Amino acid sequence: MSSSESNLSRRAFGGAVGVGAAAAAVGLGAASPASAEPSRGGPSGPFEAQYAGPGERDFRAARGRQSRRPNILFILGDDLGWSDLSSYGAPHIKTPNLDRLARQGVRFTDAYSGSATCSPTRFSLYTGRYPARTKGGLAEPIADKSAGLEPTHPTLASLLKEAGYATALIGKWHAGYLPDYSPTKSGWDEFFGNFGGALEYYSKLGLGGEYDLYEGDAEYKDLRYYTRIITERASEYVARDHHGKPWLLNLNFTTPHWPWIADGDTEASAEIVRRIKAGDGRALWHQDGGSVQKYKEMVEDLDRSIGEVLQALKRSGQEDDTIVVFSSDNGGERFSYNWPLAGNKASLQEGGIRVPNILRWPARVDGGQVSHVPVFSPDWTATLLEVAGARPHRAYPLDGTSLAGYLLRGEKPAERDLFWRVRGERALRRGDWKYYRGKSGRDQLFNLAGDIREQADKAAVEPARLAQLRAAWEKTDAGLLPYPA
Repeated sequence: MSSSESNLSRRAFGGAVGVGAAAAAVGLGAASPASAEPSRGGPSGPFEAQYAGPGERDFRAARGRQSRRPNILFILGDDLGWSDLSSYGAPHIKTPNLDRLARQGVRFTDAYSGSATCSPTRFSLYTGRYPARTKGGLAEPIADKSAGLEPTHPTLASLLKEAGYATALIGKWHAGYLPDYSPTKSGWDEFFGNFGGALEYYSKLGLGGEYDLYEGDAEYKDLRYYTRIITERASEYVARDHHGKPWLLNLNFTTPHWPWIADGDTEASAEIVRRIKAGDGRALWHQDGGSVQKYKEMVEDLDRSIGEVLQALKRSGQEDDTIVVFSSDNGGERFSYNWPLAGNKASLQEGGIRVPNILRWPARVDGGQVSHVPVFSPDWTATLLEVAGARPHRAYPLDGTSLAGYLLRGEKPAERDLFWRVRGERALRRGDWKYYRGKSGRDQLFNLAGDIREQADKAAVEPARLAQLRAAWEKTDAGLLPYPA
């Protein structure tokens, strides 16, 4: 493959916590004697840079450290592919701020979204459960007012709020529309952003031609470039005096989701707005626009914007005691650099669900590390609740597994399956093995340690293993809500 072809290929806290009993309950105060280094899960060879960057070492917990309850800044990119950051192998996209974040913390190579499209993954992160535990999570993605995250369902925000946290969501919600659904109905004290799955970056017009920028439940007029606006809001939030309370901020960018409009592209914006107002229901999809270069501009703008927020956090003096998690809500779209993965957004192939994922917590976790432990969105919900001293709701058990023991006490990562389901596709990962059935209806089996591109189907030579993983998938699926006919 030539260099030009390659470039354009498709691609825990122990100590004082205010309520000492809460810390004792989650067991984060003392180091555990149990310790194990995870086995290296990724392949080697020409793509090894995506598995071990310069100066990185395999993860090892810095056991025995104490800290106060951390602030939590959880940042989501939108439709960002696994290889779209320079620290994950992008040859043409430069992301110095996210690369720096990775150098200051842990870069996960085998991280996954909770689903293959926007809103189901957000359900899995907000609730810590498989999307199909709830009716709203069956929409892939939510496109109208008929579905949403029920306000009665506990969320990461509501559970942290009960534990004494201030909570905010800035950016893309995509878990239901007003009047029935809203972040402020589901545990977030504050909301500033858009309700829908996409919007035109200047006019704020959504998929139905509606205006979609809100503060709380009221429209907020600002016709500047959307990424600039939410970057300002997030920078203000992390610098604010929260009067002694720890805080949670879900910062959900729409970048680099279509339409393919970078900061300053006012002519392209005006043309899309004209088409929307003329009744073109697919104008926002921008299928006749965009380019690899335009996508590069949008990803690099996302990186600069995150850098601004992180600088505001540093100036506030809270950097050491703030957990920052960065991820994407699913795999990349048509301009994403997903190589060497197969598939992209909406697929349960690796390219649709494997995502860049970075953790930084200076008070408790050393930098310059890489982890090959498989993780997915609901794991972060479980982890953040544990390190914050909050408990899941007994009536709504989590499907995610907390990483706190692994990250903070050096415990061996839990052995469990990662499960996904979307209409027409199914997948389950157990160790290095992945069971996959796509829209062809054919069961396939891949060993990701040597075949990250999912090209060498082992189903015929490993029939017993295939049967085990298929049975495991079907057992989990039997406990979920069925899709409506």
